[in-house]
Amino acid sequence: MNREQNKKVVILTGAGGGIGRAIAVKLAQAGMDLVLLGGNHLDKLETTRQEVEKFSTCLVLPGDLTDLEFLSAGVKAAHDHFGRIDILINNAGVAQSTPFENVSVAEFDRIMTINTKVPYFLTQYALPFLKHSSAATVINIASVVAHSGYPLQSVYSASKHALLGFTKSLAREHYKDDIRIHAICPGGVYTDMVKVSRPDLTSEGMIMPEEIADIVWFFLANRGNAVVDEICVHRCNKEPFL
Repeated sequence: MNREQNKKVVILTGAGGGIGRAIAVKLAQAGMDLVLLGGNHLDKLETTRQEVEKFSTCLVLPGDLTDLEFLSAGVKAAHDHFGRIDILINNAGVAQSTPFENVSVAEFDRIMTINTKVPYFLTQYALPFLKHSSAATVINIASVVAHSGYPLQSVYSASKHALLGFTKSLAREHYKDDIRIHAICPGGVYTDMVKVSRPDLTSEGMIMPEEIADIVWFFLANRGNAVVDEICVHRCNKEPFL
């Protein structure tokens, strides 16, 4: 990896662990500077920051991602700090395992907000800055449920279908601006959230967070006229939770 060639600024949500931390470390190793935006688990963000700063520079901006004013201010703070924004990775998300008839309005709103509304408007706030970058890229971490539905995941599935649809539309809308917008749709990824939510699953046959980070790097390292809109990864032979 040519570190100087890769000296770009990345805004990343959901960086406290799992896929987010793996992405942060991977891109830091490539020489990119990281902005860890959102999250209130300061201990987890601090662990990620320490890992990133072994290789590159890191700005941590904890806060409530559902607060649109925080998102707008966070993007501005990132630009003020580094002087540029090149890449946005919308990774933060929440899952659900609830029978359809038991889903409350509050649960519906929470999942749709974090999984769909937050990446939608964060991208909107970042777009004016991305337009000044020669490597402008947005990567949305969706899910295999953006293509398939699984029992007890009606809201989660709806939110990821919406995220994928938003990605496809925006990719075509801003291709002329040389902004690349992609989606990654993993199947079962062995993260701490899965370990807690589905203790019956083991890592056997599941995707590891570092593999998703490798796909993110593939998008960024192979930026050209041939565009891959979406990569769907599903290795688990069990019914996936995420």
